[in-house]
Amino acid sequence: MSNNSRVSRPARLAGRFLLAALALCGVLSAFAQSNVNQLLQRADQIKLDDNDAFQSLVKQLDARSSELTMLQRDWLDYFHAWQFGYLGEYPRALTAFHDLLAHAQDPTLRARARISLIFDQVNASHFEDAYTAISELLKSLPQITDHQTHLYALLTADYLYSDAGQFDLALGYLDQAAAFDQGEWSKCRVGGDRITILYKSGQLRADDARIQPAVDACQRIGDVNDKDSIVFYQARALLDENRAADALKVLQAHDAEVLASHSAALTSDFRATLAQAYLRTGDLDHAREYALSAIAQANKQPFAKSVADSYDVLYSIAKRQGDDAAALAWFEKYAAADKGYLNDLSARTLAYQMVHQRVLDSQRRLEAVTDRNKMLALQQQVEAQKSRSRLLYILLLLSGLVIVGGWAYRTKRSQIKFQRLARRDGLTGICNRQHFFDSAQDSLRYCARASREACVLVLDLDHFKSVNDMHGHAAGDDALKRAVAVCQVQLRSIDVFGRLGGEEFAILLPDCPLAVARQRAEAMRESIAASRREGDAAADLLVTASFGVAGTQACGYNLTSLLAAADDALYTAKRAGRNRVEVHHVAETAAAT
Repeated sequence: MSNNSRVSRPARLAGRFLLAALALCGVLSAFAQSNVNQLLQRADQIKLDDNDAFQSLVKQLDARSSELTMLQRDWLDYFHAWQFGYLGEYPRALTAFHDLLAHAQDPTLRARARISLIFDQVNASHFEDAYTAISELLKSLPQITDHQTHLYALLTADYLYSDAGQFDLALGYLDQAAAFDQGEWSKCRVGGDRITILYKSGQLRADDARIQPAVDACQRIGDVNDKDSIVFYQARALLDENRAADALKVLQAHDAEVLASHSAALTSDFRATLAQAYLRTGDLDHAREYALSAIAQANKQPFAKSVADSYDVLYSIAKRQGDDAAALAWFEKYAAADKGYLNDLSARTLAYQMVHQRVLDSQRRLEAVTDRNKMLALQQQVEAQKSRSRLLYILLLLSGLVIVGGWAYRTKRSQIKFQRLARRDGLTGICNRQHFFDSAQDSLRYCARASREACVLVLDLDHFKSVNDMHGHAAGDDALKRAVAVCQVQLRSIDVFGRLGGEEFAILLPDCPLAVARQRAEAMRESIAASRREGDAAADLLVTASFGVAGTQACGYNLTSLLAAADDALYTAKRAGRNRVEVHHVAETAAAT
């Protein structure tokens, strides 16, 4: 008995030592995991305000990747994808986010990844994907339990819809965000987004009382990027009010801070505005320096507004200095960048409209399925009542037939209404872009078979942005409707009139020679210039239009070629001073060939 005791006691001591060592390892492992979580949380907090420190934390986490759990590695992958987008490397960012969403399971991380993906899709001009993603994100809003992520989703919706010109819808989501969270961070972000929307909708004044509280809120929480964004729009408002010296002071005070943020988009916007301010104050050397810097910062977005503004500054400098060759070169770059920027805006609006239409279509199909399910349920009830009296059966059957007829009638009316809405532009009532293309192609095929000449007119309202900025969007909408109305007076029943987007329209004139098409374009141009808005203080608002004309004799019966030729002629009219008609001739096509 005593021999057994001598043997077992050391064994028991060794076992206790092993258990203690295992417990210590568990404590150390738990401490290490806690430290990793703190690093992840800190990286998420500072990634915008101190990007250098953020990158340092990510490198530390990369070095410890073998210690990370699956969820922690997913968050590290999210930071890598986010940094790609922050640096403007959008293709890499999109690929990284799609890979992350393919395997990540945590609902909060998935929502955050989708929000960041939406911003990168917008910056990469994948607008339709972005509006589809925000629609799905908003559907999942009730399931997002993380408070901050829920707030991010609302702010993402306000940003995306304001970019599509849906300012009322954007402000609605912004109000939801303000009601959802009243903290300092929310005051900073909501205040900053509200300033942005007010500026884009032409309602912001440089001395707006809402600017300083938003700046103060960002200052209190150390949110440098949002603060500088608010300052940027205040400076833009000062420039719009011809207060270039004041704008320069505001921008100079924050330029170094913006440059240190490494945000390519904000830095490009900031420096382009600085270049404009220097130009207006007569400092041409600094204006050139900052314009070139803005272009360099925006190298991932060649058609950004900051690029177009910078080329315009360089053109103005060369023109003032009498360097005609340089002025022409800069102007050509400005025209290309400005056209690309305007096309980008049109693409955003069109993408929103297409996705919005698909959502409505899906809702209507869902309603139709619901109606059919109701009908099936009613038929089952009828079958269950067969054992009752014959009279009751007949009455129920008649009721079912009446309901079926009513449902069919209502469904048919809905289909007809939807088809009509899908083909017409909501503001002007003429063909929308898709319906114009379909109708014009059918008409061109007929003209080709009959060997009849046809022409295409492309028209664009001159300086339309200034109409919106100076008189408001109601005046802009009225100008669009007046222009369409005076053109319709001079159209035949066989002509196809459509809105391509924004203030740009196209008209197909079947069985119409080029010379006659030019005369009709001149008549429309004169009618637009002669029209006035009636009934309010903006009665003297003058709107003019530029026209480009192309015919099948030079371009053939391909609608894309006709529109491209007419569009070239339109830009020739724009460059020649606007409010004029230019024709794309056969010689030009031959030279191009």
